[in-house]
Amino acid sequence: MQTDISVSARGEQTLSEQAYVALRDRIVRLGLPPGAALTEETLMRELGLGRTPIREAVKRLALEDLVVIYPRRGTFVSEINITDLAQISDVRLRLEGHAAYRAAEHATADDRAEGKMLVDELEQLHDGADGDALMRLDARIHRHVYRCSRNPYLESTLDRYLNLSLRIWYLVIDRLPHLEQSVFEHRDLLGAIDQGDATGARELAESHVATFEREIRTVL
Repeated sequence: MQTDISVSARGEQTLSEQAYVALRDRIVRLGLPPGAALTEETLMRELGLGRTPIREAVKRLALEDLVVIYPRRGTFVSEINITDLAQISDVRLRLEGHAAYRAAEHATADDRAEGKMLVDELEQLHDGADGDALMRLDARIHRHVYRCSRNPYLESTLDRYLNLSLRIWYLVIDRLPHLEQSVFEHRDLLGAIDQGDATGARELAESHVATFEREIRTVL
């Protein structure tokens, strides 16, 4: 399964980061379903990485509520609680807009160039694009905005809640109405950031989160 190498434009990843990204993406895309047991030997073989990076990645995922570790029982992918959607969206609705606002204020020339590349990728997706491809690009755009905010605390907090949201989205991805339209909304958001329109970026980000939550609720 293709992973979202979110730091590819910023240099080589550490081995623990590689393990984290690979496992995170399998979990949020339900390649590793809720309740699945995780064993070090299997993960080492599948990812081609050593025991230490795997352990560090699992500890990080546990802190983000994506896995649970039971002493003497083992490590498992955490269950998905649909009732958490309202609380997760409540946090994201407020912080996504702030991150977009700060991104418009602090984006560098390199950030804007990366944003334009993401817009080009959006344009290349045609009608009827694969839902997984749309969601992967959507997640990359969100993480790009978080990085552009230049606030590592805001970035890490939002990344955690994005991951929790993604798991719920993937549960209903085949039933989500207007998925393509919702992802394409990011063209305007990236444009606002490129133009330094902080207020516009905030409003677009907030609207995007609110719309996605409403659409998910229609199919739950």
